[in-house]
Amino acid sequence: MPHDILVTGPDDAKTTIILAHGAGGAMDTSWMDSVAVALSENELRVIRFEFDYMSARRTSGKRAPPPRADLLCQEYKDVVGELDLEGTVVIAGKSMGERVASMIADGLYDAGAISGLLCLGYPFHPIGKPDNLRTGHLQQMKTPTLICQGTRDLFGSKDEVLTYTLSGVINLFWLEDGDHDFRPRKAVSGLTAKQNIAAAVRHVTDWSHSLPASARAARRPQ
Repeated sequence: MPHDILVTGPDDAKTTIILAHGAGGAMDTSWMDSVAVALSENELRVIRFEFDYMSARRTSGKRAPPPRADLLCQEYKDVVGELDLEGTVVIAGKSMGERVASMIADGLYDAGAISGLLCLGYPFHPIGKPDNLRTGHLQQMKTPTLICQGTRDLFGSKDEVLTYTLSGVINLFWLEDGDHDFRPRKAVSGLTAKQNIAAAVRHVTDWSHSLPASARAARRPQ
């Protein structure tokens, strides 16, 4: 069955961002709402969806963990096929959602189905396990990519990430003193989470303008 979606932003937007949620948060968390609204105010259209395991939580009430990464990758590709979008199409996610998006990005990019990849708080490694890196595929990335990351993100801080070998197509934008949700310590930085999200959205908007339209309407990837 087709996935339930939430659409935020103008129907005639030149750029559409498909935004997947993190491992523990649904598509309509306050963070996802805030980001979607902020992006839409910059004339970007955001389409959110839920992976099946998260949708099942709404009816069962049971907090089942996410399935294997390969199943999530296929599901994300299915969503791209269901939406059948034209124009400038960016696949994106929060945390786990963007890790999945990053794993399928090059295949979709080569097929002309997407224009770019957006990561909002990438989980470079599990918390407390800095040697367990999730960067292998990022070293060979071909898809134009923007990663917005808090400088003190426990899944990959600025000091850590700047030592990694990443593809030259990956752009990094740092949110000052931000954690995994871009929240700064106001007493330290003088900033708020809203200000950091606004800064990220401005950068995403400028970056999206540099992307060409996808080569064709997206069809269900095989």
